[in-house]
Amino acid sequence: MDRGGDGISRNVLGGALCGCCSNPLTGFYRDGRCETGPEDIGRHVVCARMTDAFLAFSKSRGNDLSTPVPAANFPGLKAGDQWCLCAARWREALATGVAPPVVLGATHEAALEIVALADLKAHALDLN
Repeated sequence: MDRGGDGISRNVLGGALCGCCSNPLTGFYRDGRCETGPEDIGRHVVCARMTDAFLAFSKSRGNDLSTPVPAANFPGLKAGDQWCLCAARWREALATGVAPPVVLGATHEAALEIVALADLKAHALDLN
């Protein structure tokens, strides 16, 4: 897992990475957090709250997140669920106007390699 020198993964605001969702259990490592590491080629680091528009968009791009896959213990997502998205897919959704809202405290700092902090903040659920 991608951790700073102090062993703590950081979010895009520089604080300790918070959990994203445990029901359904999300994250590349299925630990409820948007952790990343060398084997996470897709960089599943943006904690986002699903919307119907984003789920339809993702399906149209070949990644159907709403259909359950029991063999993979995947319940399928619905609007309101939180999920660790690939940063590039979130950026793609942003460009088409359907980026789902994000939880900055649970979005890994690695997202900043792909997505601008200003764009994440503009879609933040947890920014005062």
